[in-house]
Amino acid sequence: MPSDTANAMRLTDADALELFHRAPLDELCARAHAVRGTFYPAHAASYTIMRIVSYTNICVADCLYCAFYRRPKHPEGYVLTHDAIFAKLDELVAAGGTLVAMEGGFNPHLHVEHYEAMFRAVRDRYGDVIEIYGPTIVEVLFIARISKISLEVALRRLYDAGLRWIPGGGAEILTDVWRRRLSPKKYTVAEYLDAMRMAQRLGFGTTATMVIGFGEECEARVEHLRHIRALQDETGGFASFLLWTYQSDNTALGGARTTQEDYLRTVAISRLYLDNLPMIRTSMLTQHRDGARALLAGAHDFDIPLEDQVTQLAGAIIENNINTVLGWVRSMGMTPMKRGPLARVAGRSGTL
Repeated sequence: MPSDTANAMRLTDADALELFHRAPLDELCARAHAVRGTFYPAHAASYTIMRIVSYTNICVADCLYCAFYRRPKHPEGYVLTHDAIFAKLDELVAAGGTLVAMEGGFNPHLHVEHYEAMFRAVRDRYGDVIEIYGPTIVEVLFIARISKISLEVALRRLYDAGLRWIPGGGAEILTDVWRRRLSPKKYTVAEYLDAMRMAQRLGFGTTATMVIGFGEECEARVEHLRHIRALQDETGGFASFLLWTYQSDNTALGGARTTQEDYLRTVAISRLYLDNLPMIRTSMLTQHRDGARALLAGAHDFDIPLEDQVTQLAGAIIENNINTVLGWVRSMGMTPMKRGPLARVAGRSGTL
C-alpha cells in the first residue's frame, strides 16, 4: 500500500479529469513515458506471443457491444472439443507462444465439470509450456451460479484443475450506469470487485483491463481507474493493466471507433493514475500498428495475438506476423524484449 507521502502526490480524480480535458497530448505522453521509465527501461518494450481461444460462442449475456456470441440453439453455436483446442495450442507453441486466454462467455449448458476437464486436459498435455489465462471473473461467477455452487468453491475447483490466472476481461467500464447500458447481465461493479478480490485472496494471478469508446464520459473512465487502484492498494494482486478499444462492426450497439488520440491520452492518464500497478499494456489487437505509439505514452508491454474471434468479428484486424509487429515497435525507437507469462502476485489475505 502506498505511503502517506506517495498518497499526497497521487493524481486525484479531479487531476485526471483536468488531464483528459486540457493537457496537451505531447506533454501528457512525455510525462507518462517518464513515469513508465521508473518501472521498465525507457527504450525497451516487453511482449508475449499468445492466442485467445474462444472454446464456445454460445452465450446468454446479450452484451450490446459483442458481435461474436450466439444464443443457445443457434445453428452457428459451437463448443470446441479438446482436440480442436489442442490444434490451436499446437500452432501457438510452434510460433513460440507461451500464453493462451480461454474465454467463452455465459454458456448455460456448461457446468464446472466441463471447465475442470478442459483445464486438466490442457495442463496434462502442455504442462507449464503454456500458461492458461482462464475465464474472466464474470464468467466464473456465471459458472458458479449455473453449477449451483459458491464462487469460492468454483474458484477452488478450477485452481485444482490447473487454472492459475483470471484475466481482467468482463470489466469493460466499471460504473453501474454503463454496465446497465452495455451488459446488464454481467454483474454490478461491487460484484465484479468482490469476486476479483476473492480470486486474488485464493492465490490466482489477475490482470486488470478497461475498454473505452462506447461513448462513455471521462468521469466514467476515471471511476473505473479509481476502483482498480483502490483494489490494488488493498491486495497488490493485479500484475498488469490493459487498455483496449471497443470495436463496433456487426454489433447491436454500433457506433464509430474512438480516435487514436483518445486512446493515447487514456493510456497516458492510466499510467499516471495507476501508480501502484507495475505494467501498463498497449493493445496491438485493437490499435494495430498504432498501438506501438502507446509505448511512448506510458505503456511498456504488448502481446502479439494469433487469434481473437471476438474482436475480429467486430472489425479488428490481427497482424500475426511476429516480425511485422516487432518492426512497428522498433520504428518507435524501442527494443522489443520477449517475456514469458507474468509472475503471479497473490493477494495479501492468503493463498490456497
